[in-house]
Amino acid sequence: MVRTTGMPRVLGVILGGGQGARLFPLTQFRSKPAVPIGDKYRLIDVPISNCLHSGVNRIFVLTQFNSASLHRHISKTYRFDMFNDGYVEILAAEQTQENANWYQGTADAVRKQLRHIMSRRTDLLLILAGDHLYHMDYRPFLALHQERGADVTIAVKPVNRQQATSLGILKVNAEGRITAFHEKPQSDAELDALRLPAPLGDDPEKMYLASMGIYVFDPQVLVSMLMGVQEDDFGRHIIPAAISKLGVYAYPFQGYWEDIGTIRAFYDAMLALTESQPLFDFYDDEMPIYTHPNFLAGARLKRCHVEQAIMAEGCNIEDADIRRSIIGIRTCIGAGTRIHNTVMMGADYYETDEDRERNAVQGIPHVGIGRNCLIEGAIIDKNARLGDGVMIRNNQNVTEAEGDQHFVRDGIIIIPKNATIEAGRSI
Repeated sequence: MVRTTGMPRVLGVILGGGQGARLFPLTQFRSKPAVPIGDKYRLIDVPISNCLHSGVNRIFVLTQFNSASLHRHISKTYRFDMFNDGYVEILAAEQTQENANWYQGTADAVRKQLRHIMSRRTDLLLILAGDHLYHMDYRPFLALHQERGADVTIAVKPVNRQQATSLGILKVNAEGRITAFHEKPQSDAELDALRLPAPLGDDPEKMYLASMGIYVFDPQVLVSMLMGVQEDDFGRHIIPAAISKLGVYAYPFQGYWEDIGTIRAFYDAMLALTESQPLFDFYDDEMPIYTHPNFLAGARLKRCHVEQAIMAEGCNIEDADIRRSIIGIRTCIGAGTRIHNTVMMGADYYETDEDRERNAVQGIPHVGIGRNCLIEGAIIDKNARLGDGVMIRNNQNVTEAEGDQHFVRDGIIIIPKNATIEAGRSI
């Protein structure tokens, strides 16, 4: 591919995340970027799609924990033809002669892959997280970095005081240069010192600037920063150390952005997609989110009542009541079932008639939801089997719990992947 004169060569590096403990049990068998979102997408599709819409078509994805399904999704989805120099490649954690340890943090992950990253000719490195939900054109971000002659530029977003305690918060001067950075400030004194003199945007409550975990580095600057210190995390170590020595600037972003690294944040963000005008919209025809195509027939509904729902292709649903829910691909729901305020991730496959007959003999429910069930305030992971008459509802307002084939996190009942809930059971 011929590169337009004057346009920088940009290499995208997406951090695949650690164990994803805050998203457990959704991360029991997969990495965070591989967690299904919407009706048919994966989290990793968001930063990759943003890159492609921004003209960044050379992308590395750094992975470590439970990475098999992520590798499979990327290899099947993001393929470029021979006349295009683009690629999306996996850089898995590996043992070398120099280091036999796994990634110890975000910065350490990049440090351990520097020999691969720096082997590609690039003018700018765009470092992204793999577990955020947002639409962003990175081109103005990259352009401002170059106009300022910055060493590092960080995308930032206004947040309120409550949100500030769980994010990296920074201060900037009149030129947009970052003068202070604190990771997850907790004390009133810290928060007061980081407060903006005036709100940046329309919301008067948003008086703090939070790092979005999106960085642009000049390659040699990044190498110098990572090899000059042994600390392992960008937010806690590398960025605060760089502020006093280098030109570190902020790029304000006013659009929707959500870190969905916890069960509550994930659940709320998914159900918000069902709103008539969601803050994040998969129906954006200017910046669609790409994913692996599924060659499935449209959803088939018989005598159903549906309010405020998103439904994927390949579903087979009969005489059901569905309200404010997401119904994932290949979901089968039996007659008389009610599903409210629920995220269903669907199934990876259809059962054959032989499978269903054999399982019926053994008393094993079919993949999907049986007849006359009630499911409310839940996340049902892929390939789950719920028998007839199953009741899932947190009537006692339990916050955290673990039971047979289910978990409760942040008050949300989660049925994990491949779980079986016998007919008539109440959770």
